[in-house]
Amino acid sequence: MPTQSRAAVCWEVGRTWEVVDCLVADPGPGEVLVRMEAAGLCHSDDHNVTGDFPAQLPVVGGHEGAGTVVAVGTGVNRVREGDAVMTLALQTCGQCRYCSDGRSYLCDRNADVMTGARADGSFAFTTTDGLGIGAYGQLGTFSEYSLVQESRLMPFERDIPAAVAAVTACGVVTGFGSAVRVAQIRNGDTVVVVGVGGVGMSAVMGAKNAGAAQIVAVDPVASKREEALAFGATHTAADVDQATELVRGLTRNRMAEAAIITVGVMNGAMLGPVSALVGKGGNVVMTSVSRFDDNQATLPLVEFAMSAKSLLGVVMGQTRPLADVDRILALYRSGSLPLDRLVSRTYKLDDINLGYRDMHDGKNIRGVLTF
Repeated sequence: MPTQSRAAVCWEVGRTWEVVDCLVADPGPGEVLVRMEAAGLCHSDDHNVTGDFPAQLPVVGGHEGAGTVVAVGTGVNRVREGDAVMTLALQTCGQCRYCSDGRSYLCDRNADVMTGARADGSFAFTTTDGLGIGAYGQLGTFSEYSLVQESRLMPFERDIPAAVAAVTACGVVTGFGSAVRVAQIRNGDTVVVVGVGGVGMSAVMGAKNAGAAQIVAVDPVASKREEALAFGATHTAADVDQATELVRGLTRNRMAEAAIITVGVMNGAMLGPVSALVGKGGNVVMTSVSRFDDNQATLPLVEFAMSAKSLLGVVMGQTRPLADVDRILALYRSGSLPLDRLVSRTYKLDDINLGYRDMHDGKNIRGVLTF
């Protein structure tokens, strides 16, 4: 018997989220029905509305989520009814070549992540009159109930607030991993984080935990720059040009060991100026999403190559969620990661468009829907 739910749907590019009544299918083999408790308002979902990087539409948005298992399909063994679970933006099968060699963020089963449809071509969500609706990232957490493959879920303990769990499994692991795993920060390094929303603040926390001596947070919004200091930044700048002069002075012209790009929407023209922030042997880390049709970048090629700099792409912070999330939550429990502070405001489902307006206006770090 399908489950009645209310969900936020993007019907077409340029049209804001609409909350509608819908039906959620019963769990099939390997699937789990989750009653959502919290869902992060990540910028990635907003790309459906702006058209920067849309999924196949219409789609129920949301990929950061946490809730309770209410039903399981046949063959499910990772979770059981009553478990608290967080959604994984990228699934980990544990069987493909990439999972087997420790790169589960490249799991082969993610080939369908943007299609919205289940493996048999049907849809987890349908309108009350029978129209199929895709699930963003095969998750669709902007809904009271969601149907999720078990390989896209991870159980967590109830001492972790649902809102914290929701943002941890995507925004936090992506930013934290960008610093710790991708940028390869070492004790005493100087690091620049360009853009300090939810992912950027997580990169700041990751840089601090990796032992960076100087962390420069770059953002045009003054309140975010101030907040970044509470997350571990040692200095702030309003833009890349200002940061360049600041880092030059801090390092006696040596420049930073790493620069991490975590802006809302990246473009190729940013790479040249950001690459100037790092010195010889430095790493430029591209964590941000770019427009799907942005395929040109500007780099000072000779200087970049002869300085042995590296340009690094990022998927989920190159983390292994089933192992790394536990480590991040242990740091949260110890007080080393102020993840509660990352959730700067909560919203009801009907206020989702307000939440995204606040994101664009720089009024929150990470907004979260609560159900």
